[in-house]
Amino acid sequence: MSKDRDLSHELRGKTLKVYLLLLKKGRPVGVREVQRELGFSSPSIAYHHLEKLKEMGVVSKDDVGRYVISEKVDVGLLKMFIIIRGKILPRLLFYAIFFTTLSLLYIFNHYQDPDPYALTFSVASTIAMWYETLKTWRGREW
Repeated sequence: MSKDRDLSHELRGKTLKVYLLLLKKGRPVGVREVQRELGFSSPSIAYHHLEKLKEMGVVSKDDVGRYVISEKVDVGLLKMFIIIRGKILPRLLFYAIFFTTLSLLYIFNHYQDPDPYALTFSVASTIAMWYETLKTWRGREW
């Protein structure tokens, strides 16, 4: 538990952006590639943050000097997101899609005589999930 607290303090700002880039890429990445992708003014800035991640134990270096994620961590805001095929998505997105699908199925199957309570519950759940998903997406720090 204390490791998570230490990492959440260290894993922020540009270091977090470098970590997220490595997660998105999912393959070994060099210093200059990090510099170009994140728009850093020099390779030394990218190197500093990559080495910081290496010291934290979440990144390792391969034989040719490229960096790759060695340990995925879910600290702070990262706990609310999931990475699928290089895309960072809010975890609540899947619940929003689920409730939307259920609501639409209910409406299509009971369009002639819907139960007002069931309809209210399903629509309210859908709206709440989409609201929280969008709030999470807009509140990210990167």
